[in-house]
Amino acid sequence: MASHQTQAQPGSVDPEEVARYTALAEKWWDTTGPFWPLHTLNRLRVAYIRDRLCERLDRDPASARPLEGLKVLDIGCGGGILSESMARLGADVHGIDVTPRNIAVASLHAQGQDLPLRYETVSAEELAERGEQYDLVLNMEVVEHVADLPGFMAACNRLVRPGGYGFIATINRNPVSFLVAILGAEYLLRWLPRGTHQWRRFPKPGELESLLAADGLEVIERIGVRVTPFTRGMSLTRYLGVNYMLMTHRP
Repeated sequence: MASHQTQAQPGSVDPEEVARYTALAEKWWDTTGPFWPLHTLNRLRVAYIRDRLCERLDRDPASARPLEGLKVLDIGCGGGILSESMARLGADVHGIDVTPRNIAVASLHAQGQDLPLRYETVSAEELAERGEQYDLVLNMEVVEHVADLPGFMAACNRLVRPGGYGFIATINRNPVSFLVAILGAEYLLRWLPRGTHQWRRFPKPGELESLLAADGLEVIERIGVRVTPFTRGMSLTRYLGVNYMLMTHRP
């Protein structure tokens, strides 16, 4: 597992966000701890990503390694929850994060599992400057934490090769999302630590779509995620008012 410490960070990196996730780093793989919503969400989104990609690439989603041969980037990989899931589907995964402790946790958890993945402490901007490109770029629950969304998205878009795909997952910005994602999840239900999200940074779908279109990426599917408070369950929905995902393609 590769790990690389970068010196200067681009403008999209918020030091306060890095400090917050550094403090939480050791809890990534505790399925009953502060990251339990991510573990629940991960099961839902991995199946969604697998099925949609297989549909587009004419592959069997029920096969043992349906994503074999695909070069995948997991931006803001955290402790590696999504990265490991994609690697188990056969993808060649590169997980990146700007928080060194997250990369250390992810690398440690992956040791001895013989998975086709590597981790690196590097930003999307730095990776784009190196000219890297991928068959699939995963940008999940990251855009609402960056300080410079246009700059960050421009770098992420450059990382999708011609013919490649991308998935973005985030939270909409409207009164409903404030009630559900901030007041509900952080203050009333206490599913997330207070301060996890800043409502003003939630991007509306149209804002992301404009940034994608500017770099030649088209949105080919939009889907929402419904959360059931009583069961802590999550399911897909056509309602994009709170949690949503965009599937993108570069022709």
